[in-house]
Amino acid sequence: MSNQNFEEKVATPYAEALIAHAQSLNILDQYESELSSILLALSESKDLQAFLLNPLAVNLSKKGVLKKLFEHQVDNFIMSFLLVLVDRRRISFLKTIIEKYLKITYLLESITIVELYSAFDLNKVQQTNLTDKIKLMTSSSQIKLVSKRDSSLIGGFIIKIGSKIIDASLIGKLNKISLYLNAN
Repeated sequence: MSNQNFEEKVATPYAEALIAHAQSLNILDQYESELSSILLALSESKDLQAFLLNPLAVNLSKKGVLKKLFEHQVDNFIMSFLLVLVDRRRISFLKTIIEKYLKITYLLESITIVELYSAFDLNKVQQTNLTDKIKLMTSSSQIKLVSKRDSSLIGGFIIKIGSKIIDASLIGKLNKISLYLNAN
């Protein structure tokens, strides 16, 4: 079993529990926003990630850091949830739990998740135009564009919609030319 598979198996019940609680209170959007801000903080701070993943760090200090960072920015239930993850030594799965929560929430709301990998950040007009084209391609009414920078693409972009991949990157085109030249 791959590590990613294992992480998803562990993360799914936690994400589903969060969704069930949020649905019972009719605050899915609030939790989505708060969990997204936690995910953003994790992705922007490699030090925070390393600290939470460190098995030698004492749980009490992990709880203290989480309280200082998020206590006044998230709902009490989410704060308690984070502390339970620390107690159960599952805080290392936090990123996967949040991603799973968002994925399930988007499915519930019929939102198509589109991953965009580009060498440079797209401006608002480019994102809007791309979103409109994707809506036409997928017949979806709502699109959630998740942008990630990948400087190895040189230029252009790669779009992932479920299992479908559209490669409009410069490195992709160069690789195709290389394969063609090597074949002849």
